[in-house]
Amino acid sequence: MRTPAQPRRPPSLLLLLLTNFVPSFGKETLQTTAVNPQFEKNMDYVDFIHLNILEKKVLNNSEVSVQYLCSKPCIVNLEAVASSEFRTGVPVYRRRWKVEKNLYASRTRQVRLKFPSIMVYRDDYIIRNSIIVHSVILYAWINHKSASNYDDGQNEDYQAAVAKNYTFLEAVPPFQRPYKDHKVCLQWGADYLWMLQANRIPQCPHESDGVQYLEFIYASSGEKTGIVKKFEQFENRELETARQHQIDYPMFTVSIWLYLLHHCEKDLCGIIYFIDSKEMYGTPAVFLNEEGYVHIQMHLVRGDDLAVKTSFSLPLKQWFRLDLSFKGGQIEVSSVGKNLKRHHHQSFTFREDFYYDDTAGYFVLGGSGYVSGIEAFFGPVKYYRLNVLETEQISNPLHDKDTVEQIELYYERCMDIQEIVHEYRYIVKQGEKAHRSCYYENYYLEMIHKYGEISKCNAFMWGKELREKYHTLFKLLQEIDFSSPDVLEDGSDTVVEVGRRIFEKVVKGLSSANGLSNMGSSVPLLMDSSCCGYHKASYFLAVIFETGLGVSVNHIKGLLYSLVGAQGNERLAMMNLGYKHYQGINNYPLDLELSYAYYSNIAIKTSLDQHNIKGEQAFVETIRLMDDELLKAQTKENGDVFMWLKHEATRGNAAAQQRLAQMLFWGQQGVAKNPEAAVEWYAKGAIETEDPVLIYDYAIVLFKGQGVKKNMKLALELMKKAAAKGLPQAVNGLGWYYHNFKRDYRKAAKHWLIAEELGNPDASYNLGVLYLDGIYPGVPGRNQTVAARYFYKAAQGGHIEGTLRCSLYYITGNMEDFPRDPEKAVIWAKHIAEKNGYLGHVIRRALNAYLELSWHEALLHYVLAAETGIEVSQSNLAHICEERPDLARKYLATDCVWRYYNFSVSQVNAPSFAYLKMGDFYYYGYQNQSKDLELSMRMYAQAALEGDSQGFFNLALVVEEGNSIPSYILDHLEIDQALHSSNTSLLQELYYRCWNSSNQESISPCSLALLYFYMRVVWNNILQSTLIYFMGTFLLSILVAFAVQSFQSLSAHNSPGRRSEPLSDDAPSSSGNSNEDAARLVQQDDTTFSNDLAQQESNPQNPLVIS
Repeated sequence: MRTPAQPRRPPSLLLLLLTNFVPSFGKETLQTTAVNPQFEKNMDYVDFIHLNILEKKVLNNSEVSVQYLCSKPCIVNLEAVASSEFRTGVPVYRRRWKVEKNLYASRTRQVRLKFPSIMVYRDDYIIRNSIIVHSVILYAWINHKSASNYDDGQNEDYQAAVAKNYTFLEAVPPFQRPYKDHKVCLQWGADYLWMLQANRIPQCPHESDGVQYLEFIYASSGEKTGIVKKFEQFENRELETARQHQIDYPMFTVSIWLYLLHHCEKDLCGIIYFIDSKEMYGTPAVFLNEEGYVHIQMHLVRGDDLAVKTSFSLPLKQWFRLDLSFKGGQIEVSSVGKNLKRHHHQSFTFREDFYYDDTAGYFVLGGSGYVSGIEAFFGPVKYYRLNVLETEQISNPLHDKDTVEQIELYYERCMDIQEIVHEYRYIVKQGEKAHRSCYYENYYLEMIHKYGEISKCNAFMWGKELREKYHTLFKLLQEIDFSSPDVLEDGSDTVVEVGRRIFEKVVKGLSSANGLSNMGSSVPLLMDSSCCGYHKASYFLAVIFETGLGVSVNHIKGLLYSLVGAQGNERLAMMNLGYKHYQGINNYPLDLELSYAYYSNIAIKTSLDQHNIKGEQAFVETIRLMDDELLKAQTKENGDVFMWLKHEATRGNAAAQQRLAQMLFWGQQGVAKNPEAAVEWYAKGAIETEDPVLIYDYAIVLFKGQGVKKNMKLALELMKKAAAKGLPQAVNGLGWYYHNFKRDYRKAAKHWLIAEELGNPDASYNLGVLYLDGIYPGVPGRNQTVAARYFYKAAQGGHIEGTLRCSLYYITGNMEDFPRDPEKAVIWAKHIAEKNGYLGHVIRRALNAYLELSWHEALLHYVLAAETGIEVSQSNLAHICEERPDLARKYLATDCVWRYYNFSVSQVNAPSFAYLKMGDFYYYGYQNQSKDLELSMRMYAQAALEGDSQGFFNLALVVEEGNSIPSYILDHLEIDQALHSSNTSLLQELYYRCWNSSNQESISPCSLALLYFYMRVVWNNILQSTLIYFMGTFLLSILVAFAVQSFQSLSAHNSPGRRSEPLSDDAPSSSGNSNEDAARLVQQDDTTFSNDLAQQESNPQNPLVIS
């Protein structure tokens, strides 16, 4: 390798013109020898030129005194050259004059300089873009002219001058310049608008080259997902200029805190690396290898890639900081401990400089589709884009001391527990071998061993202190049969198996009647299970401590076990972290890139889990506890719904056979998953009914061998049969067969094009794969653009892998058709993650427990599901807490109803009744929460936008009570304020929309309210007498109330839902019994009816929904 390249020369800004000059700033500079002129013609005279300026600033009409002497006929030249951030060496002023007389004599001429207006004046209505001038140099020189070429303009350049001089002029900042008098009159409107902003000085936000890549701890599980960051150009022009100059001579520093759990299992694991716009590794690419050494790959200026490896390895299970600085072709690598003392340091020098443009691609921290990430916890990561810093100069502190220490203590404790389990298992195994040698060929002893008590280790080799510290663990170990086939011979699997058994024992106890009362004694067991590597226990602990479920709230421990569970690949723990960072709640910082790292991991697993019918999975169903019809449809194998479907399926009903098979295959509607039984119904339907869907489903399970032995021949026959019947899925299935089993891409593409025209999203995705892999027939090479369009079309049809691909495009921003949008990437990945079968299993357990009135089990599992961020579980949990407030108060330290309805309305798919609930809470005030009328109206408006008539009804009641709806809320509702400026007009619009969005074929509160509104308008127009008005209103109120009572049952059936009871008599009951609302409506004070709405300032920054 060669030494670092010398720093590049600065831009040649006028350097050629100043080659022999040594300028003196702020003073007159002379480059000629002053000679007193002699008038005898036979003497030699020296030409000279001097510049005298009273005020050396760039001002219009600045006066310059030019003193000169010409010994021959000459031309005197004066030129000003300016340089700005964008251009250098631009002539902005020129003047010249001939000198033919008075030779050999010193003369002086006064010259007034004139510059472009954008250089010397402030912005105004006419001058819109004044420029910042960095430097202005005023040159003066003399050229002799011969008779032959006097007028041809030759030899007038500065370098050929017989005498020359220059001086610097000081540029005036834009906001210190005067305004120009344009000698024109503006129209009064334009002049007024300009004067409103004339003295505003725009300020650029502070921008530094130091970027905090990561602030919060990130749990990297070693999967192919990580944190994606993309850096844009600097807004500050000077910083951006410096960055562009450093592309082929980079100078930057990266500082990363790490808590490494394992070295890379195979090949290389990603720490931090750059992916360029062509999806290739760029500078830098930092990995960890199997021995723990750091592997650093760099992209050089000439296009080559070279890599180096450190001579030191990174430590395990301790916090340290990895600092890397890059300068030209040099790398400095340092390892620093928690005390900031340097442990290791190494330098590398490459043969040429690195090529580095950090805006032409994206960074990845951890894993990606190209490489697995490290198994570690990432702490704060700092990136200095333009500077090389020493270890002592780097400002990247390890902020969250409590969590950092808790992680260290957790793994120290877990090492003890895992060691105990290993040793205990070994001792029991050795004892079993000794016993076998005793009862070999002894039938009686063999029966005792087979049917008697399990082998135990009663003679502990551990000390009393250790036994007392882990007494619950030792007790459980004595209950485990290590000779069971479930306990594998591999030691690490044994530890996990012990953790699983501990966990199942605890969950069984917590799910029993009054099980949550045993939470205090269950927590230590869950900790032991977590330490054994069974991270479902870790997620349980995270939720228990976060919500105070049976224990005191402890956010530090809640975060600890969330991180530990996510690092251990527990799906629900990852979803919990992804959700908290997406919403920025519970002291978790809002970080979309970090949220995406977790959600994308689960989204990938969701796709894989759907192809694996094993494990505790169930179909994720949206079943709300307020929906009686859906609850009645839930069943079990001995339930009425299941038995009826089975009866119809036996009679040959194809729809019943299909539904029954789906319920058994996926575990839907409360039926336990049973793929083998599902396949029997698929086969029966395919053979008996000739239904194309059943034929296709049966063919798929035969292809994949799910619940039945593989049979490729029969599967292909069935697939062709279903395709012949025109089923799009089957046509796509044939393409899949030719692609995967025959490698016939032409036939595959042919079938996929047909299926895609029929609207099959799987076919769209498969066509995208052909283009992405570069194997589309007749199309040379890869075409990512076309592939991305097919993926997007598949995603629009609900395709899981297509949605996942598009979310990746949105987070990287590397595709032209997918501008970077981290929020959209998170939403799409979250949508897929929430289809995960393991989450579905928890939701199903919660629902079954609710239907069985097992309140403790229902509360436990709905809390577990709700904390992952899935909306249906959040609103269901809030409903349970309303239904059983005694249970919620006793076992949950958080305000369950408020917390989970509030979580629900922050979701993109929140139901309207949740908005109504939160609107009521803000209107009446809820426990410790104060009243907020504006937030209440925002919630009602959002419910109205969701199509709920109750939202319009509640807003009308708010207006009836003399309140005004803010203008920005009316804008969201698309209500024209100019047309509805009075209360009367606004109420008419709200009641009409209420009626229009309700069931118009029956009597409803909205129709009654609208009728009463029109009757009041007529009554007001006809009757003027106060007494008659009062008596008429009273009688009319009685009639309307009687009508309401008559239609009570019908109107209650059409009412949108119930709300909490009002806390005071004068507040509107906006979501209780809607008939009561209508009855109370007639009692409103009519004086408020004729008042105009007070207009409020619009606040466009406030959304209709808050979290």
